[in-house]
Amino acid sequence: MLRTLLSFDYSAHAHFIAPAREKSEIWRVIVGLVLAAALIMLSAPLIWQIASMGLSEETYRGLYDDFESLLLPQSLLLMLYSFGVVWLALAVVVLLVHQRRPETLIGSPTIAWMQAKFVIVALLLLTGALLVLPPYGYSPELVDGLPMPRWIAFLVPALIAVFIQTSAEEVLFRGYLQQQLAARFKSPLIWMLLPSVLFGLAHYSPNTYGSNTWIVVLWAGIFGILAADLTARAGTLGPAIAMHFATNISALLLIAPQGEMSGLALFQYGFAASDEAAIRAFLPIDFAAMLVSWLAARLALRR
Repeated sequence: MLRTLLSFDYSAHAHFIAPAREKSEIWRVIVGLVLAAALIMLSAPLIWQIASMGLSEETYRGLYDDFESLLLPQSLLLMLYSFGVVWLALAVVVLLVHQRRPETLIGSPTIAWMQAKFVIVALLLLTGALLVLPPYGYSPELVDGLPMPRWIAFLVPALIAVFIQTSAEEVLFRGYLQQQLAARFKSPLIWMLLPSVLFGLAHYSPNTYGSNTWIVVLWAGIFGILAADLTARAGTLGPAIAMHFATNISALLLIAPQGEMSGLALFQYGFAASDEAAIRAFLPIDFAAMLVSWLAARLALRR
């Protein structure tokens, strides 16, 4: 089982990248990224315009004022749902620049869904095992976040929002970029590492993390490598989306650091993301959880 679990058989990856091979010139990737970025930036005012039309002036102003800190559930939901424009932008890019169907970004939808279910079940079993095994209790100590009735009321739209956000990021980094680079270059040092480096840099936030910023970037980069591995092994984005979805549910909906982006969390840690000493002490636990989750996902995909 260990040999199967740690196998680096990426034969399924060839099927995943096949639709990208015909139009795999690097200039197309550059044009595609520029076009996607332009479409995303142009959509931001439109999102706020739609929000202003559907909300009262007081509610709209509250969301606008809170959008940098995301302490309100509604503003965090709006931010997460806004990732839908990444999906739309990439759909336009692959249609116009690469002349292929948008669904090819995720691989076979049927297989992707089946694999995602396997991974979610594996991660749920892992979570259950961690809850029933010692040591008991939770360290660091937790404080209350959203009251349970409000948390339940927001749960379904929050789950949908987290799925939109995580799947959009996976479609961009492990779908579009990994596919196009792998169609052009054989070496995993390019198609696995380059998107992961960019994914890590996307988490660069010195105003939030202070001296821990580059550790957080490293964490995100390693997560990107593990997600790229799952994608290459599975031949679809299903497992990577499932692992990312489970990770962000834990970080956004269940337990979040106090302060920024804590608006939907049921519980909060007794420290904020800006507490450099507390975050530095907590990150090794987070690294371990990420690696164990990746191994559980790989186990679910063994063949």
